[in-house]
Amino acid sequence: MPSNTTASSAEKPARRRGRRARLIVLALALALVAGVGCGAYWGVGTVRASFPQTTGTIRLDGLSAPVDVKRDANGIPQLYASTDEDLFRAQGFVHAQDRFWEMDVRRHVTAGRLSEMFGAGQVETDAFLRTLGWHRVAQREFDEKLSPETRKYLQAYADGVNAYLADRDGADLSLEYAALGLTGDYRPEKWTPVDSVAWLKAMAWDLRGNMQDEIDRSLMTSRLTEQQIKQLYPAYPYDLHQPVVTAGAVDDGSGKWDPEAEPSSDSPGSSSSSGSSGSSGSPGSSDPSGSSGAGSSSQDGGTAGSGAGAGPESGSGAGQGAQTQLSGLSDVLDGIPALLGPNGSGIGSNSWVVSGSYTTTGKPLLANDPHLAPQLPSLWAQMGLHCRAVSDTCSFDVAGYTFSGMPGVVIGHNQDIAWGFTNLGADVTDLYLEKVSQTGWTSGSRIKPFKVREETIRIAGGGSKKITVRETDHGPLISDRSSELERVGERAPVTTPAPDRGNGFGVALRWTALDPGNSMDAVFKLNRAKDFEGFRAAAKDFEVPSQNLIYADTKGNIGYQAPGRIPVRSEGFDGSMPAPGWNPTSGWKGYIPFDELPYEYNPKRGYIVTANQAVVDAGKYPYLITKDYGYGSRSQRIHDLIELKIKDGGKISTDDMRTMQMDNQSEIAKLLTPHLLKIDVSDPYVREAQKLLEGWDYTQEPDSGAAAYFNAVWRHVLRLAFGNKLPKELRVRGECLNVRPADSTGPVDDLNSLVRECGQRDSDSAQPDGGDRWYEVVRALMDVEDSEWWQAPRTRKDAATTTRDELFARAMQDARWELTAKLGKDVGSWSWGRLHQLTLKNQTLGTNGPGILRWMLNRGPWSLGGGEAAVNATGWNAAGGYDVTWVPSMRMVVNVGDWDKSRWINLTGASGHAYSDHYTDQTDKWAKGELLDWAYTGKAVEAATEDTLSLRP
Repeated sequence: MPSNTTASSAEKPARRRGRRARLIVLALALALVAGVGCGAYWGVGTVRASFPQTTGTIRLDGLSAPVDVKRDANGIPQLYASTDEDLFRAQGFVHAQDRFWEMDVRRHVTAGRLSEMFGAGQVETDAFLRTLGWHRVAQREFDEKLSPETRKYLQAYADGVNAYLADRDGADLSLEYAALGLTGDYRPEKWTPVDSVAWLKAMAWDLRGNMQDEIDRSLMTSRLTEQQIKQLYPAYPYDLHQPVVTAGAVDDGSGKWDPEAEPSSDSPGSSSSSGSSGSSGSPGSSDPSGSSGAGSSSQDGGTAGSGAGAGPESGSGAGQGAQTQLSGLSDVLDGIPALLGPNGSGIGSNSWVVSGSYTTTGKPLLANDPHLAPQLPSLWAQMGLHCRAVSDTCSFDVAGYTFSGMPGVVIGHNQDIAWGFTNLGADVTDLYLEKVSQTGWTSGSRIKPFKVREETIRIAGGGSKKITVRETDHGPLISDRSSELERVGERAPVTTPAPDRGNGFGVALRWTALDPGNSMDAVFKLNRAKDFEGFRAAAKDFEVPSQNLIYADTKGNIGYQAPGRIPVRSEGFDGSMPAPGWNPTSGWKGYIPFDELPYEYNPKRGYIVTANQAVVDAGKYPYLITKDYGYGSRSQRIHDLIELKIKDGGKISTDDMRTMQMDNQSEIAKLLTPHLLKIDVSDPYVREAQKLLEGWDYTQEPDSGAAAYFNAVWRHVLRLAFGNKLPKELRVRGECLNVRPADSTGPVDDLNSLVRECGQRDSDSAQPDGGDRWYEVVRALMDVEDSEWWQAPRTRKDAATTTRDELFARAMQDARWELTAKLGKDVGSWSWGRLHQLTLKNQTLGTNGPGILRWMLNRGPWSLGGGEAAVNATGWNAAGGYDVTWVPSMRMVVNVGDWDKSRWINLTGASGHAYSDHYTDQTDKWAKGELLDWAYTGKAVEAATEDTLSLRP
């Protein structure tokens, strides 16, 4: 085996072609190879060429002493080193062994350089990402913000990656590179420390909070009134779903959060709201005439209302111009690779920790399962990072889930503490409408000059494109990236006097992640924390993305911390709609001080649950964190399961925690099914389906026919009541309706006034998506039987509906015929798993490559249970269909103190190499809810080891 040294020669100029041409040539090349009888050799030889060496000895320059890499039966590596730098150099090498294609694609995303790999089809995406400037901010962080120690670790990691790359190219790196090699001579360049830091920007982007909600609310104003939109974004149901922190307050004297304090009734935040509270009546309840204009629509020539939005200057409605331009922004967002999860579905996660007082072990148990986009390979790479002897020169003994391309462990445990993450959902982005001219942008009575920079996008196959990026004090002008977005704000909702609109306002993005920070420092501090004080010190540096952090330690303590750089907005601005950039008082005043962010330590109830619900009751907290939390269905179910288990002195085991992770109960089914069973159904075929719901326990197992039918009914309830009343920019691309023009005031039954409108949104982010926000929308309307939301127009085969039960009956009928087409006539053969399926796709060539390459790289499908807003959150978008769009990307249950009895699983496997034994070897177990043994101590790791590789200086 040749020795691995860091490459020193410069990368040769690459001859590249456009993406389309490359894929066509690739397909032809594969066909030709197969045709001349060498297909088997190309497949076997090329695939095997990139498999990593996992036994024996490899020379790794730069090491001060040998490093051992011990892999278990699932290929999960545990690294043993004598210094910190050796440890991270080896981590970089091993990550590159297993996942370099994934790492290379990620860094091209974060740098806005996808066109260099995949051609001209990625130029628009690159232009948007260059405008955001993730890599530029990461460079500033590395140069200006990070500690010398962190920079040293990042450099060691990069050196390890580059050592692996030094004498490898094309097929030696992965099957994907071999495929690219058939159509060009792309060669990966050296890894840099900034490539690792930039990955945190990508993570922050997908966890950025309510930007999509802000866009969607603005788009809704073309067809819905302000009151109607409030009904579709109801207040957080504190009476039903507990927040993370149920006690504590900011102390008036010290200005710090006191977890033991009881908030006063006249707390400064008492007038705040976590959401817009709307009437539970009809969408037109604010209109004395009773005519709301919410209207409805039909795919078969029915009618639709236009909405009764107020004039463009009133602040209550946006005209068609703003609708079009904000839709353009939404299209751009859809075009950016969803590295963590689809836009619009609300990326979620579960984590909870139970005190030893309530566990069978007598020590805390901690569970975590982040819900992210299904990817192949999984976003996570399991790994252990161990110093042979913990000392000042070698200070890590940590294991858990890592990101390939970044040193350290993101989620896991060390010898003293364990921790988990869920998305806090803090509102850390604002869109600003800007009055722009050739010379600058308006701020008060002044014209301020833009900050301007030029960017050159290189394109595979030759050529390049130059773009100009302009920035205001609020951030980059993202509207410059689209001709539609140049006109954003022509009639956008504003609540203050506005300058002359001219050709429209531009749109700037204010986002905390575009300011340099030191979140990378937090990763290493967290990996070495020994107690709650050290844990909080690490959390203080974890500025973006803002996450819920839960904690447990070997002394029996449990805790929670809400970290992050969360903006404090000027009075009158809440981040729910675009703000007027010309108003000098509309900016951010600063950030919530860390000492005033909520935390808990050993709460009296004995457990802590975070599942994207509200952090703290908004009426008891002086700052606005967001108006767009998750609505708490999963978190409350976990609360209830814990309470049920510990009732009358019961104890929770490791397996109980695993069982809770797989809980499939549907909260919306529990609410709606009793009503559905009361509906008198005369059609015998529909009645046959209705009978499936009799005696159903609301669990969504893969083999459940009742779950299949209920979820189809729910999908059609949403479509009839809400989806067909939304503007085309929110509906699924290609689904067409006959509707009234947005500015029409004609009678709803005037068929001559209808126009044909087709949806424009990607199916994974269209609305209504069916998440727990929609649960609360429907819950508020259940007792209003004649709400205009329940109106659906007549079609060629259906009568119009005017009441709740008429609409439910029509949804039951539509669901019956949809499932007949999909699953067959016999309702006894129906099952949720046949509808609700997961296909794992390589995120580049496995998504857009030629068919033979997709066949080689992708795996599945798997039939799954669970569902949207269930604890077993196998998400699906009700507007788009039943396929799984986001998943528990991993699951772990940590047995604190008795670490070797902890359990874990990954969505896929340790390897990113197609046809490796460890490509998807964990997926079958993951789908069944099984967990693997998680060895941590030296003795347990040794017993589990199947391959040992020695890295030598």
